[in-house]
Amino acid sequence: MNSYMAVTNNQRFIYRRIEDENLKLKKKEQLKNLLVDSEFSMKGNCAISLLLTKLDIINTILLMKAGRNVIQHKTGRLKEYESVCKKLEKKGLDFDFHVALEKINDLIGVRAVCAYVDDIYHVADLLEKQKDIRIIKKKDYIREPKKSGYQSLHLILEVAIAFQNETQWIKIELQLRTAAMDYWASLDHQLRYKRGRKEAQLIDEELQQCAAVISSLDQKMLKIRKKIDKI
Repeated sequence: MNSYMAVTNNQRFIYRRIEDENLKLKKKEQLKNLLVDSEFSMKGNCAISLLLTKLDIINTILLMKAGRNVIQHKTGRLKEYESVCKKLEKKGLDFDFHVALEKINDLIGVRAVCAYVDDIYHVADLLEKQKDIRIIKKKDYIREPKKSGYQSLHLILEVAIAFQNETQWIKIELQLRTAAMDYWASLDHQLRYKRGRKEAQLIDEELQQCAAVISSLDQKMLKIRKKIDKI
């Protein structure tokens, strides 16, 4: 009898696991449909285009003042479906489109690389004055770098776009950084998935040292530029 009950309970457990997995797959498929080739992706691409245009205008304004391009290059992207799933799983969140919209700030992202550290804050200040842009949150990883050494200024924005005869506010993350910060972040991203367990701590320490060197370099270059500006 006890043996029969054990088998029955085990079967029930297996059935529940199968049902849970099927439900999870169904939710992930629904999430994919709402993220990819959907109204969300159209709005997201509109928001990216608008913000990139805003950055072009800001660069032109600062070019007239400084006599040089402040923004060296910029890119925009919609977060890939697989990356969204990984982030939801990491945060312990449900595979739900509305949860993703609320809890993941970089579903839509733009990155701009500036020449100097102070340029980053000039760009941010001009963005803050735009009537069709709202700054929801600011994360300054330049003044307070992450433990890993990562540096960048993150602005969580809402951008107003005209869609289906009405104005809609779309959340988008803007990352502002120098070329040196961008170089470090790119290498860190590449190495993050290749670190072995034994070597991980040593690599992390070396990357932190590189981040400190990059920060020092950015500050030195800024001081040199300011000296040149005075001549």
